[in-house]
Amino acid sequence: MINAKIISKIIGILLYIEAALLLLCALFPICYGEDDLYGFLYSVAVTVIAGTVLLFLGKGAEKHTSRKDGYVIVSMSWVIFSIFGMLPFYLSGYIPDITNAFFETMSGFTSTGATILDNIESLPHGLLFWRSMTQWIGGLGIVFFTIAVLPIFGAEGIQLFAAEATGPTHNKLHPRIGVTAQWIWSLYLGLTVAETILLCFGGMDLFDSICHSMTTTATGGYSTKQNSIAAYNSPYIEYIITLFMFLSGINFTLLFFTLLKGKIRKLFQDTEFRWYVGTVLFFTFFIVIVLMFTSPAGLEESFRKAIFQVVSIQTTTGFASTDYMNWTPVLWLLMSIVMLFGACAGSTSGAIKCVRIAILAQIAKNQFKRILHPNAVLPIRISHNVVPTGMQSTLLAFIIVYITAIFIGWLLIMLTGVGFMDSYGVAVSSIGNIGPSLGAYGPAYSWNTLPDLAKWICSLMMLIGRLELFSVLLLFTSSFWKKS
Repeated sequence: MINAKIISKIIGILLYIEAALLLLCALFPICYGEDDLYGFLYSVAVTVIAGTVLLFLGKGAEKHTSRKDGYVIVSMSWVIFSIFGMLPFYLSGYIPDITNAFFETMSGFTSTGATILDNIESLPHGLLFWRSMTQWIGGLGIVFFTIAVLPIFGAEGIQLFAAEATGPTHNKLHPRIGVTAQWIWSLYLGLTVAETILLCFGGMDLFDSICHSMTTTATGGYSTKQNSIAAYNSPYIEYIITLFMFLSGINFTLLFFTLLKGKIRKLFQDTEFRWYVGTVLFFTFFIVIVLMFTSPAGLEESFRKAIFQVVSIQTTTGFASTDYMNWTPVLWLLMSIVMLFGACAGSTSGAIKCVRIAILAQIAKNQFKRILHPNAVLPIRISHNVVPTGMQSTLLAFIIVYITAIFIGWLLIMLTGVGFMDSYGVAVSSIGNIGPSLGAYGPAYSWNTLPDLAKWICSLMMLIGRLELFSVLLLFTSSFWKKS
């Protein structure tokens, strides 16, 4: 049975937290004397009222949350956060269309980074900060953020953590999930502050530095500039953001042990990390070689543009230092492959994740060995740990469902009138939470020209991709809602 009261209570509390974040952003129009103040104040009022109603409906709720409750809470919280999170854009009049406002907000919370805005610089500081804030909160997870700041879930927080976390395995730093969340959020905040300081040293103003740091550590890619990072034309800024995108693509549990516990050896013993580094270096090297022969750029510029775009796409951040659609077409294919890989499980990145690719590669390798040695026992190992058969089956199911979701999304978007290559790029980008796409929706363009129906399809795909498919799709099965 679904515990409706506890679901109402928790989502009501989440709305109170969102109202507090909106109120924080309302300080910017006061400081800068801009016209979006009432948009934020009205949004806060509506959000608080809705939260109060839900808390009233959840009065007297039991503290216990089942696994089913966890999946419902997580899926509903992302949708509800996006509905109320779009209000500042809509009520202030800067995005006067509900479809566009919802799309922009869902893209933010899922850290996708696709935008419908054609003139980002025209937004006031409050809305720009709110865009970045949606990605920073959504990067590690809305519920995970709440577990870190409020002990409201107690031991039951593990059910919500499992429903929202990314990757096939969910590592904890501490037996108490609340302590784990606090430690990881401390690391997350530390990376954000460190990058802000370094970007300020590079000539970026404090406001832009904070916004870009939040969207970098969230691997979200929202920028305060229409031309993204290319607008700054600064090699220093590109290298700093490349570094922090790469760090944010590492499993945060592993990063915690490396940076805060000094266990550097543990980092290089990790199979997934080695795959992550290897794929980044391979794709970068290939692009550098091609650019050296097909563009007037020198070695340093080719390397800088290549590694920035590879890390940006593989970590599903989506920042752009150049328009890769101006590269030779063979590199378009390469970038579309990078879009599928993703970075590490337990990071803020999307897509398939390197650990799944590593396991899949070992499964394929073992199949060849079994042809020659049919009776051989060939375990799959990741970081010296044997991967259970059940997890291998789950991984293969995930890959099949992921590819199927791309094809279904591709077909549905084409039915709205979008072209063949454009639809494919948009589908892959949405399900992988990447941001930039291919063709007419590449890094140099917004998604504003997409038909409204296509934007709603993409919004759903962003949510499904962010919650790793099963957490959302499970709600559409009849067995989930059975009492037994």
